[in-house]
Amino acid sequence: MESNRQKKIAGILQQDLVDVLQRAASDGGMKGVIISVTKVSVTVDLSIAKVYLSIFPNKEAGELLKGIRSNTPLIRHELAQRTRHQLRRMPTLEFFIDDSLEYIDNIERSLKGEEDPIKDEDLLGRRKKS
Repeated sequence: MESNRQKKIAGILQQDLVDVLQRAASDGGMKGVIISVTKVSVTVDLSIAKVYLSIFPNKEAGELLKGIRSNTPLIRHELAQRTRHQLRRMPTLEFFIDDSLEYIDNIERSLKGEEDPIKDEDLLGRRKKS
């Protein structure tokens, strides 16, 4: 159960991270890429913030995540500047791809019958339990 303090810090970080990451992407020549911060969760001791990102188009996600992770110190510094009046200590940032939207999209496609394992034999292999 998250405390109100954890939720408040997560909210502050989430707001500012969107700005920082979107600017970094467009400055880095990745115009047209949309980065949204779907969730930020902060550990009980407030030392680590896990940041979940949704990136569109999805094919850019892996490359972008690598870039974000390698620039984490710069991103953390930029956040610290923005939140210096609200946070005493900036948590360590850990970035992850939130693939829940893709997961939901796959379920919707399956429900609509767009992926038919009987017509497309390759789908069966993916559905077998190992």
